[in-house]
Amino acid sequence: MFTKAERLIALRNLRPKKKEGFLKIISIFSFLGITLGVAILIIVMSVMNGFKTDLTNKILGLNPHVVIQPNSFQLDNKYISRLKKDFKDITISKSYSGEGIVISNNKAKGVILKGIDKSEKNIVDFFESFTSQGDLNNFNPNKVFIGSELAFNLKLKKGDNINLMTSSFVGTPLGNLPKQENFKVAGIFNTGFIEFDQNIIFINIEDALSIFNKDDKDQNIEIYLKDPLKANFYKENIQKINENYFIYTWSDFNKSLFSALKVERNVMFIILSLIIVVAAFNIISGLTILIKNKTKEIAILKTLGFSNQSIKKTFFLTGLTIGFFATLSGIILGILFSVNIEKIRIFLSKVFNLEIFPSDIYFLDELPYEINLNSIFIIFIISLVISAIASYLPATKISKMNTFRALRYE
Repeated sequence: MFTKAERLIALRNLRPKKKEGFLKIISIFSFLGITLGVAILIIVMSVMNGFKTDLTNKILGLNPHVVIQPNSFQLDNKYISRLKKDFKDITISKSYSGEGIVISNNKAKGVILKGIDKSEKNIVDFFESFTSQGDLNNFNPNKVFIGSELAFNLKLKKGDNINLMTSSFVGTPLGNLPKQENFKVAGIFNTGFIEFDQNIIFINIEDALSIFNKDDKDQNIEIYLKDPLKANFYKENIQKINENYFIYTWSDFNKSLFSALKVERNVMFIILSLIIVVAAFNIISGLTILIKNKTKEIAILKTLGFSNQSIKKTFFLTGLTIGFFATLSGIILGILFSVNIEKIRIFLSKVFNLEIFPSDIYFLDELPYEINLNSIFIIFIISLVISAIASYLPATKISKMNTFRALRYE
């Protein structure tokens, strides 16, 4: 594509003379601008990819992948047997959830009460992974497991007593009053997902049905899959068995959250790509000045037999070389920064006494990252294309130069 002579001339253009100091400054700013633009783009994309992946893993680890609600119809054993027969790779459990209020130490907070069967495998796996205090073996009737954030806010610990109130009513001589029952804290779990740890209380399924005045027929069926990303496929096929039941997946429950993340990610990519475009203008201005300063040399090259096309290629290669090495530098800088993003966050938080990544807002206790090779490749190609366009535009002016006039006035 490029001859040896063209490569030598392009290399010479990258080393301007002492009297061309201003041109050298422009080249440095072009290099730094593209480097920082690429690095920032990779850092932001890595953090947003990491945030989405970490959030997805948290949601998949803490919630069922498919939920079947009776919707005023009864979920009988025949239906469950049909599910197990048609979908042999699924894990089925029963649960019941409802809103309630926890009261302790003169404090009250609205929570989700989730009734579970502690003997089921997915429940055992959950508590083995996230229990910080207590033992699942002690999770007996009239005992609960609460999240670490809720325990901190209400100043609770293992063995403390709490009062749970629901929207179900019980008749008394004074009229109907919200149903309340006393429970003991059997243990505390810590998932690192702040929203979950401060709003969920696990109770035994029998206690849940009792406190909400429900029967066995009101229980929900929760399904766990080997591949949670196929939840919608299973939903469609399960719906065909009986359309009377209401079925939703983990993605349905969090659709607005992931849609917002996707839109935000795409918008950030477009906005930050403009940094590279702005930096590329320095390549245009730099090459324009370089071509102007090299008018005499260009005329001499034409006299020696170089074609306009060959000379354009030398200046195009000059700008492309700046863009190529700046892009590589930006990729290396962006990856190094992304890998150490949590250490950098902690350092900046200590130095400036600022909470850069509030865990109660972003639901995660540390700044995540994910290096995505496809994203890096796309950023690399986009940066090179922008650099190529920026290099090509000023190079086209060479064909309009008059060789003899250039020699005459130089």
